[in-house]
Amino acid sequence: MTIDASPLVLPLPPAAHQPVLLGATLAGLAVRPDGCYVDATYGRGGHSQALLAQLGAAGRLLVFDRDPEAIAHAVAVWGGDPRVSARQANFADLGAFLPERGVDGVMFDFGVSSPQLDQAERGFSFLRDGPLDMRMDPTAGVSAAEWLAGVSEAELARVLSEYGEERHARRVARALVARRGERPFLRTLDLAECIAAQLPRGPGVHPATRSFQAIRIAVNGELGAIEAGLAAAERALKPGGRLCAISFHSLEDRIVKNFLRERARQAAGSRRLPLPEVRALSFRELGKVLPDAAEMARNPRARSAVLRIAERLP
Repeated sequence: MTIDASPLVLPLPPAAHQPVLLGATLAGLAVRPDGCYVDATYGRGGHSQALLAQLGAAGRLLVFDRDPEAIAHAVAVWGGDPRVSARQANFADLGAFLPERGVDGVMFDFGVSSPQLDQAERGFSFLRDGPLDMRMDPTAGVSAAEWLAGVSEAELARVLSEYGEERHARRVARALVARRGERPFLRTLDLAECIAAQLPRGPGVHPATRSFQAIRIAVNGELGAIEAGLAAAERALKPGGRLCAISFHSLEDRIVKNFLRERARQAAGSRRLPLPEVRALSFRELGKVLPDAAEMARNPRARSAVLRIAERLP
């Protein structure tokens, strides 16, 4: 199969963001006008808008997002369209809402959305001052400020190392725990400045990038949610249905890659070990797509994106 990776630009207002790898995602889904499709991470609906344009009157689009603002946007834009159903839910819980073998395509766009990053009051950005929240659903769980106030130094160092791949995780964790003893972290720029003071500053990536990513992943339980969401999509997809998953850093992409390879390939044998048990395969991998130079120039947030596409087997 050949995936068309050419960028598809939507006729959106100038202030709206362009969804990443849109053309390749639609090609990977192989949209049928009468099919049933799931956008498990609605965001602000860029992928959904383009997919809906390819559906006929009999088509169905189910959109999910754990962020109540995202679902409010979906209801405001598509509330009058009988083909669209919107529900606030973590994609980890998709299995509770999707019919088994009843869906023709599922798409994921993992990580934080552009509106979340751009709104200082959501607390995701180390470039804008705001309350230290970072919750994708602000009505549930603990905020980043609350999490930082109670986490142990050892656990904080582990999170920074594993989820942020921060080489100086122990140094940063030690400094944050010492500082919170004087006064708590309540604002994003306060946290970013404390992290940056512990690290060498060079050109390119802001020194707080990895730590903010790690704390956000921990606060939202993102990596476990990816595994659960992929398993739910596996159960929901019809034979021949398509899975499209966009990741923005190596931790997310590794989970998707390992999930698909485990279900698309038999275990290799060995001369010294008995032959592995033959198992039924559930997916066929169709490829990986990266953004081209034009898309990265138009949308710098696309530069780290990876799209993996797979087809559900009988």
